[in-house]
Amino acid sequence: MDQAPARATHDRLPLRRFVVPPKLPRPVSPALAEHAEQRARDVQNRAADQITRFAGSMTFVYLHVIWFASWIGFGVEAYPYGLLTMIVSLEAIFLSTFVMISQNRADAKRQVIADQQWRTVQEEDQQNRQLLELSEQILDLTKAVHAYASKASAAGGPGADPVASSQSRAAAPRSGGAEG
Repeated sequence: MDQAPARATHDRLPLRRFVVPPKLPRPVSPALAEHAEQRARDVQNRAADQITRFAGSMTFVYLHVIWFASWIGFGVEAYPYGLLTMIVSLEAIFLSTFVMISQNRADAKRQVIADQQWRTVQEEDQQNRQLLELSEQILDLTKAVHAYASKASAAGGPGADPVASSQSRAAAPRSGGAEG
């Protein structure tokens, strides 16, 4: 029983997408998200975005084709002036509609590109932070090794210079050797 309402909603979804174009996903980039929030705060911007979204859709084109075909088919106005005015208006509507459709597509593409660039920047920033941490650890280890070697060299201990140690052993007199 639970599947019937879900199926009815799913069946109506393509019709809804035909009538109302889908919204763009929320941008990931903070700059684009902030811009979208600012536009959404203003009622006029929201209305303009809705109108542009609808006017930039093929649904808008189909509705105008039906409307103008009905207008011509039923002979609503006498020829030639009404028809001429309508043809010019029809041309303007189609041209502006196609411009808006291409703008919507370009906006969607720019948003996807901007989101991907933002993700890449975030990944690179994380990698840079990790590299800086590793560099600092290497520097700390290098300083510790240098300090240990300096102490051992000064004390003549196990960290002393091996070349100097071998030279001093070679120069030292040998005891227990065969003396004539």
